[in-house]
Amino acid sequence: MNLERFSLKDRVAIITGAGTGIGQGIATAMAESGARIVLAGRTRSRLEGTEETIKGFGGEALVVETDVSDRDGRESLVATTLETWKQIDILVNNAGVNVRTPPEDYREEDWDRVVDTNLKGTFFLTQLAARHMIERKYGKIIQIASLAAITGIPHIPAYTAAKGGIASMTYQLAIDWAPYNININSICPGYIRTPLTRPVEESERGTYILNRVPAGRWGEPEDIAGTAVFLASPASDFLTGQLIVVDGGWMAGG
Repeated sequence: MNLERFSLKDRVAIITGAGTGIGQGIATAMAESGARIVLAGRTRSRLEGTEETIKGFGGEALVVETDVSDRDGRESLVATTLETWKQIDILVNNAGVNVRTPPEDYREEDWDRVVDTNLKGTFFLTQLAARHMIERKYGKIIQIASLAAITGIPHIPAYTAAKGGIASMTYQLAIDWAPYNININSICPGYIRTPLTRPVEESERGTYILNRVPAGRWGEPEDIAGTAVFLASPASDFLTGQLIVVDGGWMAGG
């Protein structure tokens, strides 16, 4: 096999939530594979940390401070990318928030915050990027979903609803945009060690999770990055509308 099919050379990738965790891992891996990276997120200092890492090995990166739940922020992100690098080849929708509360006590404002970022913001940023991709008849869209999209997880009703929506959206958009040579797939990470999951890892449930994962460990952001690079590369050109579970065997274990 020609390994150039896994290269991202000359591609431009927008990655949201790129300051920490899974987004940071994906951004670094895609830059190592040759892509120019637009680092999007709400906290500039964290994004600049990722930028420093990428530029440290000779990669190209651009920081755009934005909130994907905000319409102006989404539009500015896409406009800045096109002004700087004239194209959008890859979009990774990784930005997300979570509020852990028993469903009987869940507040409406927390529901709105989670859904506005994780589902609504994801769709409308995808829409903006896809309009450009449709014109060029090329694009790779990668949604970071979750095991919560396909199984129940305690005390995260809004997060579960949003990630389930992303899974359904992946199926639907794959059908609509396949004629334009746009691939859209979702990665469903298992329990990955990130700032977002730290409270769980440090709880009693964290011990249960560790004991139940067949791989015998929590995942790391780098475990997701390889799958993302594959989905962004020409090697995945006939793969679309799929949910890819990366979980150390959690779901296989029943």
